[in-house]
Amino acid sequence: MHRITNTGRVNLGHLFWLRSLAIIGQLLTIAFVQIFLGAKLPLPAMLLVIALEVLFNALTWWRVSQQRPESNMELFGQIWVDLGALSALLFLSGGTTNPFVSLYLPSLAIAAAVLPWYLMAWLAAFAVTCYAVLGFNSVPLNIENPANLFDYYRSGMWVNFMVSVGLIAWFVARMSRALRLRDAALGEAQQRLLQDERAVALGVQAATVAHEIGTPLSTIAMLSEELRDAARTDAGLASYRADLELLEQQIALCTSALARLRSRATTTTNRQPVDEWLESFAEQWRLRHPHVTFERLGAPPADVSLDDTVAVGQILTILLDNAARASRDHVTLSCALAPRGDQIVFEVCDHGPGIPASLRGSLGTMPVNSTQGGHGVGLYLAFSAAARLNGSIELADVYGEGPRGTRAVLRLPLTARKTSGASPQGAAPSNTEKQA
Repeated sequence: MHRITNTGRVNLGHLFWLRSLAIIGQLLTIAFVQIFLGAKLPLPAMLLVIALEVLFNALTWWRVSQQRPESNMELFGQIWVDLGALSALLFLSGGTTNPFVSLYLPSLAIAAAVLPWYLMAWLAAFAVTCYAVLGFNSVPLNIENPANLFDYYRSGMWVNFMVSVGLIAWFVARMSRALRLRDAALGEAQQRLLQDERAVALGVQAATVAHEIGTPLSTIAMLSEELRDAARTDAGLASYRADLELLEQQIALCTSALARLRSRATTTTNRQPVDEWLESFAEQWRLRHPHVTFERLGAPPADVSLDDTVAVGQILTILLDNAARASRDHVTLSCALAPRGDQIVFEVCDHGPGIPASLRGSLGTMPVNSTQGGHGVGLYLAFSAAARLNGSIELADVYGEGPRGTRAVLRLPLTARKTSGASPQGAAPSNTEKQA
């Protein structure tokens, strides 16, 4: 994912470094012309201009360090100062006869890349005015050997061309890339916002349904208890005793889910060790699907904790439920650390028919019509919840010598790990602890 940056701050920092390079180049050029070409330049005035540039650049460095965004007018002022300093130096060294006079163009190209058109127009008018003034009034170059003036001018034009190309290629290309990255990041943020809005809408509906089924669930539990008591004395109901016990277990699971939903709304953290939590989670899921052959593979890492076990449990429940619908005779769950140790990886596998080709592009991005008896929103909610935990879900078909199936991999970042059996002290809460 692209990160949204403050492009104004990036531009101002670039202007600082470009001005620093320009100051160094100006000093080297003055020294070369003065020593090797025998030019008689007004050094006090030119050094005064460069000293003012250094002072202004120091103020720019202080401004870059401030934690507040820059405005277009600040960038306009920065480039205006650069154009003014260039004009002053050109005035003191031949005006329009100076081969470096075309350095106006890179500055204007930079302005076009970072400023609105109307501010760019003001800078262009200022540059044209300065160029016109330099054509009529400037301090002429005084060189010891005027016969070589054309050769000096041609060499200066070559250096000027190389500098201009370098400035435009480096600065304008970087600014264009920064703008493209910003547009891409904004597009991703808008897409994420749309998905979050859908998830919130589904969450509100789920909370409403949970509130509405509380009373009917209590009625079902009461009737089930009465039927179980009646089965003890009624021979006609005795054969249904096992079914009634299973019904009570399922009612208890529903009641437990409602209790977790209420706890979720009032609890700020659900941090637990993975090995302890996964054991209880697997047992609860087995009760939900007693007819499914379920197996846990491997042992979970013992030195890792999850910040939000409720959210992770919801994601795994959806993945396991989908696997159970696809294949009742084979569902597996494994948990391990990623090779680099910065992620925890949960893997759910089944021996079902695989992912339908018509759903490959839409799974996780929108609710879809389920082909296995679901309601079509489970995976969408799972993907949304994983994204809010800064994790990801990968779905893939399994091909090999054995039965085919589907593999669902949930990857979650580790925010903190235990050391020597103790919890990390002073660890900052992660974003997952704030999810509603």
